[in-house]
Amino acid sequence: MSAVQLSREGAVWLLTMTQGDNRFNDASLAEWHQALDTVETSAGPAALVITSADPKFFSNGIDLEGIFASHGPEYLLNTFVPKLDAFLLRMARFPVPVVMAINGHAYAGGALLAATGDFRVMRADRGRFCFPEVDIKLPFTPIMDAIVKLLPNAQSAWTMAVTAAAWGGEECLQRGVIDAAVSESEVLPSAMAMAQQLAGKDRATYAVIKRRWRSAFEAFV
Repeated sequence: MSAVQLSREGAVWLLTMTQGDNRFNDASLAEWHQALDTVETSAGPAALVITSADPKFFSNGIDLEGIFASHGPEYLLNTFVPKLDAFLLRMARFPVPVVMAINGHAYAGGALLAATGDFRVMRADRGRFCFPEVDIKLPFTPIMDAIVKLLPNAQSAWTMAVTAAAWGGEECLQRGVIDAAVSESEVLPSAMAMAQQLAGKDRATYAVIKRRWRSAFEAFV
């Protein structure tokens, strides 16, 4: 079963994660990059919406069990985490508008993915947004640290990073972490509508503004 599915509605590309709790591993990252290549090399107006096919999970981050079983902890730290960093860096600098439709739990690497977006729409009544790294004794890499700091409210980003607080949609909205908290049925339509508006902006100009705004990532390129 594929990890992601890519479709297009007008100028808006929709990337849907399709593997349950949508954990990242070598195979899934390869599919992600292939899908991102398709979007990035497309012509004309464009925006990207990212969501999950599972009503409970957006993404639970790294496939720790699978990677440990296949390769061991040394591979995780020395090989896979740099691959994940490269993927997150690409997402943070992706040259089209990116809207996250967070329809379930976004934990660890899944929360980092959500933080790379330009805008975030989250389900109000179910699902948590959480960086558990401080509790699982896995500190952020420098790239991950910079991605957490992309969240709009700096104090909330700091609180999440050092306490592993797990906030639902309403609290995330109140604390300035997301842009909208809506019902389950409205998560994707709201994100698609936002992306459609953003796709109307000049693509090249948007990309320049985004990369300059996020200039901290130039140190990692």
